[in-house]
Amino acid sequence: MAATAGGAGERMTRIDWLVLKRLASRIGMTVFIFYGLIALVESLDTWRFNVVSERDGLLMALVMVAMSAVRWTIKTLPVTVLMGAILGLADLKSRHELTVIKASGISIWRAVRAPTVVLLLVSFVISIGAETVSTQINRGLYPTPPGLAALLTPPGEIWLEQEGDGTKYVIMARSMAPGGAELNDVTLFHLGRTDIPRIEAPQALLENGTWRMPTATARTPEKPPYTIYDYEVPTASTPAEISLKLASVEDMTFFDIVDLLSKGVADPLVKSAATMRLYKLLSLPLVLSGSLFIAFAFTAGYRRGTSLGPAVLYGIVLGFVVFVITEMADRAGSTGVLDPTFAAVGPALVAIVIGVTVLLHKEDGRT
Repeated sequence: MAATAGGAGERMTRIDWLVLKRLASRIGMTVFIFYGLIALVESLDTWRFNVVSERDGLLMALVMVAMSAVRWTIKTLPVTVLMGAILGLADLKSRHELTVIKASGISIWRAVRAPTVVLLLVSFVISIGAETVSTQINRGLYPTPPGLAALLTPPGEIWLEQEGDGTKYVIMARSMAPGGAELNDVTLFHLGRTDIPRIEAPQALLENGTWRMPTATARTPEKPPYTIYDYEVPTASTPAEISLKLASVEDMTFFDIVDLLSKGVADPLVKSAATMRLYKLLSLPLVLSGSLFIAFAFTAGYRRGTSLGPAVLYGIVLGFVVFVITEMADRAGSTGVLDPTFAAVGPALVAIVIGVTVLLHKEDGRT
């Protein structure tokens, strides 16, 4: 009896390895194909490629294309994992291996266990490791142009809406030093009633919760322009916030965002965008697990009398729907329309619930 139990345990291990090997090979192939297509599209941006090539050399331009494709490939993982898993399960069916697994009395829940555990581990490595490396390389080679993240400001201009101690104003600058604590060629416009509605300065420094202008020119309707020294206006922003406002949250790594949020963020929009990206990276394992469950639900559970084609088509369509909902939730969470936690985790849980529900209906319901 002990030998039988040992043999059963060994057989289960081999089955886990078989299912895992089939799914991993098909998912890997699908991700690689999508990566190649994305890299091809990225290489078509010849202006961008030429800028990096002239500045850093041809090799670094190729690295820039490769790393940019990595970032976009990570974004498409919910769909590519779903499609690859469907192909892997279809391969198991065509070889009658899935039929043998079911006939041996092993439930689909047992078969999905090993791929799910491995996918969770790989997802954490991707969301924290691969995403961090690709973001750092992209940021160094070709960061998001300051002020152009949303394409709403003219080239060469940086606009900041600031507030502090009840004072509201807008700052327009021509350039910014790395780190966000220094602006150059500055024009400040007060939004409320004030004796000096407009101030121009060659430099503005962010120090101790204020913007300090060592030398500035005050302009008022009542008198000619005159010079003032060490002019200060309060602000609730930090250098990290300013830097993030002028770039993109996509240019920050997981660890950068954790550090930023731990120090505190005053601007609610910046906080929402940073929090949403953090939670989205952490929820990637759940999203990919949901894609895997959907693949099992619509492929592994089909009956002998039905065709595999419609089931596969339904699974792919549902995967794209989940992907679109995830991206819509990302936009809503980044702008503060939805709570970032709900926006990041909600679509993942929906995908998991859909997959588990369909599996229960087909495997346990027997209808």
